[in-house]
Amino acid sequence: MSDSSNESLDIPSPSGDVNTIDTSYEVGQDNIQTKVGPLTFDIHNPVFLISSLTVVAFVLVTLIFQDQASAVFNWLFNFVTTTFDWFFLSAANIFVVFCLALIVSPWGSVRLGGTDAKPDFGYLSWFAMLFAAGMGIGLMFFGVLEPVYHMTQSNPLGLQSPVGPDGNVDPAQLAEARAHGLAATIFHWGLHPWAIYAVVALSLALFTYNKQLPLSIRSAFYPMMGDRVWGWPGHVIDIVAVFATLFGLTTSLGLGAQQATAGMNYVYGTPNSLNVQIIVIICVTAVALVSVIRGIDGGVKLLSNINMALAFLLLMFVFLVGPTMQILQDAWTGLSTYARDVVPLSNPFGRSDDSYRESWTSFYWAWWISWSPFVGMFIARVSRGRTVREFITCVILIPSLVSVFWMAVFGGTAISQVANMGAESGVYQNVISSYNDAIAMFAMFGDLPLTAITSTLGIVLVLVFFITSSDSGSLVIDTITAGGKTEAPTAQRVFWATTEGVVAIVLLIGGGLTALQAMVNATGIIFTIILLFLCWSILQGLRTEPR
Repeated sequence: MSDSSNESLDIPSPSGDVNTIDTSYEVGQDNIQTKVGPLTFDIHNPVFLISSLTVVAFVLVTLIFQDQASAVFNWLFNFVTTTFDWFFLSAANIFVVFCLALIVSPWGSVRLGGTDAKPDFGYLSWFAMLFAAGMGIGLMFFGVLEPVYHMTQSNPLGLQSPVGPDGNVDPAQLAEARAHGLAATIFHWGLHPWAIYAVVALSLALFTYNKQLPLSIRSAFYPMMGDRVWGWPGHVIDIVAVFATLFGLTTSLGLGAQQATAGMNYVYGTPNSLNVQIIVIICVTAVALVSVIRGIDGGVKLLSNINMALAFLLLMFVFLVGPTMQILQDAWTGLSTYARDVVPLSNPFGRSDDSYRESWTSFYWAWWISWSPFVGMFIARVSRGRTVREFITCVILIPSLVSVFWMAVFGGTAISQVANMGAESGVYQNVISSYNDAIAMFAMFGDLPLTAITSTLGIVLVLVFFITSSDSGSLVIDTITAGGKTEAPTAQRVFWATTEGVVAIVLLIGGGLTALQAMVNATGIIFTIILLFLCWSILQGLRTEPR
């Protein structure tokens, strides 16, 4: 059946046949609408108040007890990664299998928004937005670092380093180690993270555009809870989603600030200090505020398209100036080795590569899961009109292939520099000899032509990815805390964009990168459970939809 009288629902009416859920709940019925001077607010009563007050309390406590907070963050990070690594790995495997099964199932022909719905955005803009929001900063930060580090340091699946203590490379071991190092990196940026995003995004799109429920995480739990989802069980789900989004996002903002500051120090000699990182976060947050005020079309879409163009330009430069034929070979061998190793790399039990599995994979899965309400809701907002099969294929497979090529270009070039230059290469000095993670990409640029230009472009890319992540996250958190309203007052988006910058600054002060990672892991545990239930809800929603 279809329903065309949805003016009060603040979501698009379906086009063609859908099977809506009949509920008396209306979007915004629990909201507080008020004005404070010239500012207008329309906030969901329990969710906004509890989320915002808890975040304020967290900021104050962390600033007041900085030394103790740093110790707590270090303990929390180590405890979660070593205790719950099996849980994160097992859950991520379930998400991948679930998504791949949907692609080949009859439910893949269900169209999000109704049988006659048309996509709101073309493929290029759609892909640019989901990719920029999904992992833009991460690819810039880890694109050089990970392949080199896994090949030489983290020992995935018992891999032995081909690089000796003096920087000399054993040619007999290099080819195999190179392929496995790239495969171990692709594992973190391929099917698993995008399957996590797809589960959340599909659940939101299905229950919003087809079932005509509010654009909020709680809506997907209607098949399990019924109208109770509009009460405290739903409030708790949305509050957890806010915390997961906030801390997942601030981790990326912290990484971006560290890398941009390190790049400016490497290229221009500016101080690489906490104060400069704070200034970077403040400036970027200010620009993000302008973008978030302009909305998706005027802000996020424009910046995403610009960023993808700049990223493609930088990618092609490194590809053409670097060892082009070796990069092509790396893309193939990395992908084929990943296909062969994905099962043992996914195995949560009986492994001895603790450094790789706990410090890297466990953290990554928690990070992606924490990001999933943010990225998932954003993808849902821009994906109306796609079939389930088209949606999952594009959200999972295409970004994974782009990540493979990105890692082959940046990581493969860096590995070649180490192989050819040994201890003289900038990558060896900043990744293998000493772990200067934020410098890795700029060290690779340092051994290529036009270093100043490429490094400057890299800094700009990091900052713009920073901005698109911040304003996308602000739109999403605002939607959750406005009870599912997608067009809430601007003042609320400004509040959350500012809050993200403040929390990122506070976490950097209170413990640096470890503090950021610790909060991601803590919220990731809880939200993993929510995602597992979402898989069941998606099946319940799809089985009643016309195809």
